[in-house]
Amino acid sequence: MVKERARILVVGGGYVGMYTALRLQRKLKGEIRRGEVGITVVTPNPYMTYQPFLPEAAAGSISPRHVVVPLRRVLDRCDVISGEVTSIDHAVRTAAFTTLASVEENKAAELLGYDELVLAPGSVSRTLPIPGLAEHGIGFRTVEEAIGLRNHVIEQMDIASSTRDPAIRDAALTFVFVGGGFAGVEALAELEDMARYTARYYHNVQPEDMKWILVEAADRILPEVGQEMGRYTITQLRRRNIQVLLSTRLESCAGRVAVLSDGQRFPTRTVVWTAGVKPHPLLAATDLPRTGRGRLKCTAQLTVDGAEHAWSAGDAAAVPDVTAAEPGTETAPNAQHAVRQARVLGDNIAHVLHGEPLETYAHAYAGSVASLGWHKGVAQIHGRKLKGYPAWFMHRVYHLSRMPTSNRKARVLAEWTLAGLFRREIVSLGSLEHPRAEFEFAAGGKPPHSPSDDPEGS
Repeated sequence: MVKERARILVVGGGYVGMYTALRLQRKLKGEIRRGEVGITVVTPNPYMTYQPFLPEAAAGSISPRHVVVPLRRVLDRCDVISGEVTSIDHAVRTAAFTTLASVEENKAAELLGYDELVLAPGSVSRTLPIPGLAEHGIGFRTVEEAIGLRNHVIEQMDIASSTRDPAIRDAALTFVFVGGGFAGVEALAELEDMARYTARYYHNVQPEDMKWILVEAADRILPEVGQEMGRYTITQLRRRNIQVLLSTRLESCAGRVAVLSDGQRFPTRTVVWTAGVKPHPLLAATDLPRTGRGRLKCTAQLTVDGAEHAWSAGDAAAVPDVTAAEPGTETAPNAQHAVRQARVLGDNIAHVLHGEPLETYAHAYAGSVASLGWHKGVAQIHGRKLKGYPAWFMHRVYHLSRMPTSNRKARVLAEWTLAGLFRREIVSLGSLEHPRAEFEFAAGGKPPHSPSDDPEGS
């Protein structure tokens, strides 16, 4: 049994953070009840986002509140702090963090001591110094970005429907997505499907009026599903009049013109950036060892190599893949590994507290599934290739099974059922981004939807 109170600090509330804390509060239930173990989770958002469902949330198939899991409800035996860890000094076992109250009180970062550290801040978008990207680019990693993009696309259709200027109309109906991985392909496919359906309710906007463009620097898309399924995906997208430009880079989007490396220029009001991720900047503010790519050096037991009582997994960690034939191979930074690593990580911390041997993380990659819109998809699972409706169905079954909590599973399933029985929602709630605009106008301020309210001009 645990003899002294052990303080466990979990940094991050994503896949690894939430599942590790969930595993710990189950494995150490008795110790927590007796006050022998305390678990603290520090995360910027008090919820975990199930990112594979973001494209469907953007398309309106799932309500945004159902693709997130409230941490305080799930981690009821943990102390959840809505804050951000800014630095970690593992030599003295302390982490500096700030909260919203810190800003209000004009206080410096507070220090939090710990005995065991789980560092799982995840990753952030990997951007490049492309002119205009910071001003006009739209990300696709959070539920806020997904719903904002949905509203933005429908608003562009409203603009195109109400203008007589052909240049404005053309720019509004041109949608450029940069990045041919899961996020880019699924987001583009789902939103194109949604916009195609929505166009039937506009008297002067037809699906063929819209330009959907996928820009990928490599010579293939969706490498996780294999070359054959990648080529199939390109064929299906092109049949929907979606331009797929391989071996092409975005050079600039300044002045609302997407300039590509092949010389093409597209006036556009929508540039969605999904071209990869990089380790969270917090990792550089620690004294823990990192790889050349900035991820934490970890062992197959999910400890940070050379740092006792420090653990990591997921996007932040370079974990050896013991199932790979080639030495030095690391596990892919995806949800499939992160969820499984979190369980082993939680078990291993419990083993350390109980003086038991550690487990080794070993999981052979099972395959991948991708949705390409309503009843369309591709998949490669255990070497078996699926496409069309079977792949789409497999995508839903797999991700529903991985969705945390039975509550969220039931809500998502209910929404899918209703979506199959009734028509899509085509409402844009872009005004949610400026909820006080109407009141400010009534109080004598500037009119709602003023261009100065929105630097994107949307």
